[in-house]
Amino acid sequence: MLARTVEVSRRYGDTLALDRVSLEIPSGGVVGMLGPNGAGKSTLINLLVGLRRPTSGTVELFGGDPRDPARRRQIGVTPQETGLPSTLRVRECLEFVARHFPDAVPQKQILDRFGLTEVAGRQTGGLSGGQKRRLAVALAFVGRPRLVFLDEPTTGLDVQARRALWDAVRAFADEGGTVVLTSHYLEEIEALADRVVVVGHGRILADDTVDAIRSMVGIHRVSLHAPDALPELPGVVGVEHADGRTSLLTPDADQLVRDLVRAGVPFRGLQVQPTTLEEAFLTLTGK
Repeated sequence: MLARTVEVSRRYGDTLALDRVSLEIPSGGVVGMLGPNGAGKSTLINLLVGLRRPTSGTVELFGGDPRDPARRRQIGVTPQETGLPSTLRVRECLEFVARHFPDAVPQKQILDRFGLTEVAGRQTGGLSGGQKRRLAVALAFVGRPRLVFLDEPTTGLDVQARRALWDAVRAFADEGGTVVLTSHYLEEIEALADRVVVVGHGRILADDTVDAIRSMVGIHRVSLHAPDALPELPGVVGVEHADGRTSLLTPDADQLVRDLVRAGVPFRGLQVQPTTLEEAFLTLTGK
């Protein structure tokens, strides 16, 4: 087990940020952590990497204290907010971090993997927000870590840069590395994660695969072309209208279709799909 928490709670004054959270991070794969702002995701990561101490409970990193430098040397971290020395060039930042590790990844490999080759000679103060974010994420991988924590890694990136970063994360996982990432981009979790941990109100609400999280909620999307004014139908928990189609969210898609037929509703182009991770997430967190 690379990292774990056992019945961990963390308070900030009167605020209970984490409430008896137990979590295990085994070797290999990508763990996606989802939750609204204030759910406790960043606090949990800060405990696992040794930046905070729990109010109660146990936190382990590679079987020991996360504050032990020997253990922390095996991880990479990109926090939500980072500060880069504005006068240092990109290659100088990478070299500075590499000097802290006995077997750092060659600089050219890091520059290529994270799309930084063209800006290697530029000072960080002159980079765009997206370029700074890519550099911050790249620094987490320089020391050949066994475990990487990425807190909102693609914030501020355009679509192309985000997908390039996804490729880099996947490549690291395919090589045997382990990644824990938080994200507000639900498509990111669907694209990358082997396992999803949903955090809400300081607790773990669900911990499973993407498909299992969807099935746990048990909601399907029935999409069709139908009149704007539909009769009231039992079992419908949500209605959406977009691009000329009506989508009905229901836990029993078969029964809903039967009810539509019995009610004499004229419809065409019927499609039945499982919920998106976003719908599952919103249901689990009660938002």
